[in-house]
Amino acid sequence: MLSSMLFPLLVFLLASTSVGTLMLAAFYPHAVKATAYRQRFDRVAGRAGAGQVDAADEDARDRRRSVEKTLREMDEKQKENARRTGRPKLAVRLRQAGLAWSNRTYWFVSAGAGLATYLVMLLPGFGALTTAGFALAGGLLLPHLYVNGKRKARLKRFADEFPNAVDVIVRGLKAGLPVTDCLRVIAAEAAEPVKSEFVTVAQDQTLGLPVDEAVQRMSERIPLAEASFFAIVIGIQSRTGGSLSEALGNLSKVLRERKKMKAKIKAMSAEAKSSAGIIGAMPFFVAGAIYLTSPDYMTLLFTTLTGKIVLVGCGLWMGLGTLVMRKMINFDF
Repeated sequence: MLSSMLFPLLVFLLASTSVGTLMLAAFYPHAVKATAYRQRFDRVAGRAGAGQVDAADEDARDRRRSVEKTLREMDEKQKENARRTGRPKLAVRLRQAGLAWSNRTYWFVSAGAGLATYLVMLLPGFGALTTAGFALAGGLLLPHLYVNGKRKARLKRFADEFPNAVDVIVRGLKAGLPVTDCLRVIAAEAAEPVKSEFVTVAQDQTLGLPVDEAVQRMSERIPLAEASFFAIVIGIQSRTGGSLSEALGNLSKVLRERKKMKAKIKAMSAEAKSSAGIIGAMPFFVAGAIYLTSPDYMTLLFTTLTGKIVLVGCGLWMGLGTLVMRKMINFDF
């Protein structure tokens, strides 16, 4: 009974093993060949991918080297311009102040200021030599201070308005406008003094100057870090390529962060500046109060040799202390 049941089972097992062996013998070479092909394909694909990665890395290194070279060239050019020009000439300072004066007009204004100072100093009855000294100082100093004040105010307005102009350029580039059209939009719609500077940039382009050179000339006319950053970004993009809208967007963020940092520094140093102003003005208020209450006591400083020496020494020490305090509360960043 048992043998009759095992016999069909053994026959089935032998038949299955035979069929499986035949199928393995028939298809195994094809399977091994396909596996070899697959391995070879994977190796080739891996080498191709590695080659693409190496090529991408090489492109990135070439771009980085090109950017570094461009930065070095522009830095050397700016240093050479600063070394060649040194302190801005009178005509340059007048233009940066936004004044349509010529050098002759400036000297006429200086002569008028000197004459006005001379007439004012005649009223208290000072001597001729003293009056002439005040007139000379007024003629040289008052126009200089006026031009410097106008220049600083104009540069400050440019620094405040320039990030908005950069944002307009970024939006124009993202909308598909070329850089030249974006610059013309700024020249037509921006606020002063950014508008006049970009009008000059547009005129330079009309004369045939490339965009990077025209912007570089603007950074030379406006001695601010913001204009230099803008010229560097435009110069790098024109030589190495890349996304100009992204670079200018990052520049706009940097400029706004610099503005916030400047305001924060101004707020933190306000107390020190107030203290320095009070300390510097207190001797004059005390001397004036003593002169009003006891004029004979203060007159000795002006009529005796010892008093004059004391005045000169006090003036020198006060001037030195004022310069030290000014250096302590002024921050460059």
